[in-house]
Amino acid sequence: MTATDTTAVPLAHAGSFFIGGEWVTPSSNATFDVIDSSTEQIYFSVPEAQAADMDRAITAAHRAFYEGPWPTLSHSARGEFLKGIAAGLRERTEDIGQIWPRESGALYKIAAYSAVGLAGAFDYYAGLAETFPFEERAQPQQGEFGLLVREPVGVVGAIIPWNAPIGLITHKIAPALLAGCTVVLKCSPEAPGDAYVVAEIAEAIGLPPGVLNVLTADREVSELLVRDPRVDKITFTGSTAAGQRIASICGERIARCTLELGGKSAALILDDMDLNVAATTLAKAECMLAGQVCSSLTRIIVSRRRHDELVSALADAFSAVRVGDPFDPASQMGPLVSGRQRDRVEGYIAKGQEQGAVLVTGGGRPKDLDRGYYIEPTVFAEVDNGSVIAQEEIFGPVLSVIPVDDEERIITTANDTVYGLNASVFTHDVDRARQVARRLRSGTVGHNAFRTDFGIAFGGFKQSGIGREGGTEGLLPFLETKTVILEGTPAEWR
Repeated sequence: MTATDTTAVPLAHAGSFFIGGEWVTPSSNATFDVIDSSTEQIYFSVPEAQAADMDRAITAAHRAFYEGPWPTLSHSARGEFLKGIAAGLRERTEDIGQIWPRESGALYKIAAYSAVGLAGAFDYYAGLAETFPFEERAQPQQGEFGLLVREPVGVVGAIIPWNAPIGLITHKIAPALLAGCTVVLKCSPEAPGDAYVVAEIAEAIGLPPGVLNVLTADREVSELLVRDPRVDKITFTGSTAAGQRIASICGERIARCTLELGGKSAALILDDMDLNVAATTLAKAECMLAGQVCSSLTRIIVSRRRHDELVSALADAFSAVRVGDPFDPASQMGPLVSGRQRDRVEGYIAKGQEQGAVLVTGGGRPKDLDRGYYIEPTVFAEVDNGSVIAQEEIFGPVLSVIPVDDEERIITTANDTVYGLNASVFTHDVDRARQVARRLRSGTVGHNAFRTDFGIAFGGFKQSGIGREGGTEGLLPFLETKTVILEGTPAEWR
């Protein structure tokens, strides 16, 4: 597959906002240019929301929740709309395959099929309409009959970043809509395209007006969404610094929030592990989205006596990765999202060298790529766990190999971070892997691979966030629990 003409943007309404069930004219002429990450050329432009636009979107969502039919529909009826969105995603697979690589650098062979899997997530939540206990009987200490009822939290502000928009949109709006919430979806200026696809699908299936509203805004206007008292809950994915700001604002007004934040995740290489297998696995995983993944395994912790052998294997595996056009089937890693992000990654590479880490491979821009925001896959050896590159999230294809004295230190070093999003234990002993997993302060722990599973739950400990997304755990944050105590048994329960 090759890229289509960059002027052929597969969006019908890129110049408008989707508010109140229709495409509306922005309040100003301000726009964001979306830059193709592999060519550095403008791909398309979208309007930049101003305060008036955000107010209009919040008003529409608030009206749809408190005056519209959406929260009072049965869960089964809402589930039918989710099935409609799932069908729409399957129909728009190629469109997402064209948008995501240009916006964020994802490989086409990943992007083109992502919509199919994510459509399954909408179908999953539609299925929960029939099986999840939204209302269940409870035995009260007083009164005759008790009910535990789970109701929608209200109006939701969903704020997504640029690295994997369609996946993050899915795991926010699917459970929110099933719960009966209405949503204001705030896109990232770098990557708004997938949200526009979802809005077009919502329009096509006749989602009631105001249930889903989509616009793109920068930080100042986005903060208005967080501050507005009509918004009952914020669900956010992004940096820990931004999450801290959002949490503080939500705390001021006791608004609910779910925060999926940064990570500096560890791969624990136990002493029995085949190092060539581990190195090949880690290099392949870090190529996904050019390391622009919050749960990437970038802290590689190994016993000192095996350090040099692992570094050599990682350098061989990582330096062999083919970096190039995301639409080229031979490419194994695409570009970073923007020039600003590449500058950030290069800054961390320089800092690693300044602080004494040994640059083994990579560290620069590929010599054969004179345009696009490309960076070489990079491996550092002899990294001190207290150094900047071992502790701060780089969000690029940079691996830090950290030598420690023994297996016990591997575990304690893995936990020695403010983050706790992901980890993986590399060992051929599954029982040992389970034992170590239970000792790690991490929201997910894999075995011998980079693993996350939104079908179960995804989220982090410590500064990696609050709450979970995916599975039934991902539905709970969009529900409020109500206790009902009656003096008799209602007819439905007799």
